[in-house]
Formats: sequence, C-alpha cells, structure tokens
Amino acid sequence: MTSPFIWLQHVLPHHAVSRGAGSIASSEVPWLKNLLIRRFIKAYDVDMSQAAREVEEFKSFNDFFTRELKPGMRPLADSSAHILSPADGAVSQIGKIEQGRIFQAKGRHFTTVQLLGGDKEAAARFEGGSFATIYLSPRDYHRVHMPAAGTLTSTTYVPGELFSVNQVTAENVDGLFARNERLACLFEGPDGIFANVMVGAMIVAGIETVWSGLVETHNPKLVREEFGAGEHAFEAGDEMGRFILGSTAVLLFEPGKVEWDASLKAGDAVRMGQAIGKRLQPKAGA
Repeated sequence: MTSPFIWLQHVLPHHAVSRGAGSIASSEVPWLKNLLIRRFIKAYDVDMSQAAREVEEFKSFNDFFTRELKPGMRPLADSSAHILSPADGAVSQIGKIEQGRIFQAKGRHFTTVQLLGGDKEAAARFEGGSFATIYLSPRDYHRVHMPAAGTLTSTTYVPGELFSVNQVTAENVDGLFARNERLACLFEGPDGIFANVMVGAMIVAGIETVWSGLVETHNPKLVREEFGAGEHAFEAGDEMGRFILGSTAVLLFEPGKVEWDASLKAGDAVRMGQAIGKRLQPKAGA
C-alpha cells in the first residue's frame, strides 16, 4: 500500500512547489531570512561551528544553505591513491553497474542511459564499471566537489520530476534518480571518463556550477553542452557546484578504474574529501 508521503509526491505539482519555495528562500528581507535560517538550524540540528559566517551575514536562506565552511574543515584524503567523496551526506547505494543498470533500493533499478539523458555512447563506456550514490540531507554542507582530477567534457541538463530523494522515496518510486531533474557532468582524467550527476529533488530551487553559474532548471527541454579540451580543468577536491535546497550526487566510473571501500554500505555517513574507494590506475609517478 502506498504511504501518504509517497502518494502526495505523485499528486503535488513538483515544479510549482519548488519555484514557490525558491522564491521565499531567495528573499533578502533581514527579518524573514534570519527567521528561516534560525528555524532551519534548530529543526535539522545544523552544526554552525563549521560555517565560515554567522546567521546575520548570509544574504538569504539560499546563501545560508550553500554556505562555505571554515578553512580546514574538510581535509582531503590522498587523491593519488583514492577516490574522494564529492559531498557530505550518506551512502544511498554503492556498487557495480551491471547490464546497464544501477541499483536504487529494494529491487528497484534505473539504467545508465536514462540517468545520462539518453547518451548511449557515454553509458556504454560505464558498462561493468562502478557507481556511488550520495544523498545530501537538509543539515549537510551542500557544495559538491570533484571525486578525482578531471577536465569537463560535457554537461547534459535532463528535465524531469522533483520527487524527494530520501531513502523512503528511493524504496518506493521506480527509477527515482533517472526520473528527477538533473545535470549530468562528464569529465576526462587519469581515471578515464567519469560522471558526477547532480540530481534535483522536491523543493530544490536550483543547481549551480562553478563554470556557468545557475543552471536553468524547471526547463522542459534537454540541453547538452560540449566543452573544449582544457577549458575547465579541476583537481580532486575542487568545488564543482552546489545545490540550492537539496539533493543527491551519483558518481559513475569506467570498469577497472575504482575499487570501492568494502566497509561502505547503504546508510553510512560520508564527508566531502573522505576516501571512498581505491584508484586502480593511479597517476604515473604517484
């Protein structure tokens, strides 16, 4: 039997709700944004001791939500030997891509082709490779970073719905992460091609990247953009984007490139910069 929480998500106008929430969250009226921030901190037990600014210094709730941390709060593991967690959050699922399918939860899967917006050529390169899905809860630091060094080759904005992406929804909505609005970012690096897919969610007011700023979300059309060699190069741990109210990052690696940490399982907490896997082909001289 479908729970009321899941039923409501099917009937609510996802994009209208998210646009409305985004409008309130972007307000710079001091009393309103401070009230929202303080109530959110209390409701979700946000650790503000790590934040670089105080409540009054944020321009809006969105500015608070995408807050930067104090220097040294997220030391990076040795990226010459390891793949890094791209964000603070919890492991939703982690494992192998088999027969073009990525495990979601409780017998539910979605395909790599679907996740990447129909890019069959890119999806084929990930067959037999590795995936990791990291869920960012409301209390988490919401900037997304590079799991490995790489140069941006393309992005694909994929229109979609905006279901919640928590574990309850993952267990009850088919193809969740390939169904929600998302931005699939492909990189080329020493570990071959890899993807960092930023998946939107209910009340996610936007996705930003460091190379193009705010992505035009709530857009009905798929938008693919190609980038020149060396146009946007990143080191492991560099910031690549951020979520304005939400969500989930899905990593994809080619076969033979990554061996995930065997101790990691669904539900385990991770922090940005933490080693989550071993690189099987480290850089020359590393």
